[in-house]
Amino acid sequence: MPPLPSASGGPREGDPPGRRWVAIEDPLPLESGTRLPGVRLAYETWGRRAADGSNAVLVLHALTGDSHVAGPAGPGHPTPGWWDGLVGPGRALDTDRWFVVAPNVLGGCRGSTGPSSPGPDGTPWGSRFPYLSVRDQVTAEAALADVLGIRRWAAVIGGSMGGMRALEWAVSRPERTGSLLVLAAPAAASADQIAWGSVQIGAIRSDPEWRGGDYHRAPPGAGPHRGLGQARRIAHITYRSAPELDSRFGGEAQPGEEPAHGGRYRVESYLDHHADKLVRRFDAGSYVTLTEAMNGHDVGRGRGGITRALGRAELPALVAGVDSDRLYPLAQQERLAALLPGADAARTVVSPYGHDGFLIETDQVGALVRELLSQPRTAPAPVPAPTSPLS
Repeated sequence: MPPLPSASGGPREGDPPGRRWVAIEDPLPLESGTRLPGVRLAYETWGRRAADGSNAVLVLHALTGDSHVAGPAGPGHPTPGWWDGLVGPGRALDTDRWFVVAPNVLGGCRGSTGPSSPGPDGTPWGSRFPYLSVRDQVTAEAALADVLGIRRWAAVIGGSMGGMRALEWAVSRPERTGSLLVLAAPAAASADQIAWGSVQIGAIRSDPEWRGGDYHRAPPGAGPHRGLGQARRIAHITYRSAPELDSRFGGEAQPGEEPAHGGRYRVESYLDHHADKLVRRFDAGSYVTLTEAMNGHDVGRGRGGITRALGRAELPALVAGVDSDRLYPLAQQERLAALLPGADAARTVVSPYGHDGFLIETDQVGALVRELLSQPRTAPAPVPAPTSPLS
């Protein structure tokens, strides 16, 4: 029998780090008007930074990803790099040329400040952790750029939740975004996407072990694992396409089990497997926090609407979607590309794998990255010096 999962699947004190950190000394101002004290961001880098920082590329992960874009599983990293085939010498993100930076998102659980992190009193934030928006997450990433001495990214690249943050970089800080690649992400969350996110949040909060969000000091096996596992099952269905699931599993029973007598179908076993994997490496509170941020994603909020907001992003841009994506349909990327001043027609990643195609089809995504990084760039506008003391 495998050991019971810890109450929170995030790293604990004493775990191997596998990453670097920056601390933001001043409380981070949030879109809600509150301030979040004691913020730190975990990040990893590949390649060597140019003296002026002009070769820096920011890569932003999806919901349950982290800073480990490339490299094997090992101490501090429960899974291999999620875009391993794209980063390294001679690859699309050629580390002989580019300085690649990948942070763990604010609100996450792989080293950055989130619900499982110690609050001001030394106990986990839990239910006290504030609501975060995508804009708040980008504010924290801008502070990381300041610490690293990067005034302007050569490119900002992201898919799914990472694509939302990449787009927010281009709209809120176009002078710091040299070029943009958005994969499988919209300009604003739709009612359908909010609905899928909301039922996942509800699954977690309905778990008796959720304890209102204050479960982080519970013993192994006593966290909200049923709720988080169910959220993962729901999400994973939306991440893959119906034809792919049918071709892989059909209506077949799991070997040795009989659905008519309490056994599972093969597709149920597949979903159970992914649920079990996630509860052992991810925190339920972070899942809720990040899903709420994705539900609130709207680049046009308070900016006169989506069309006007996207008009700010006057920079080279590529937008791509997956033809079989039923969570973030290709039509959303086509609309986004039509409204971005520096983009031409949306590109299509051809894949049977649904939304996950942006992670799986690395050859096609790599071609998009190469195209983006080969485009000429305009001279950067002056960037104001950071106003917050950072360490």
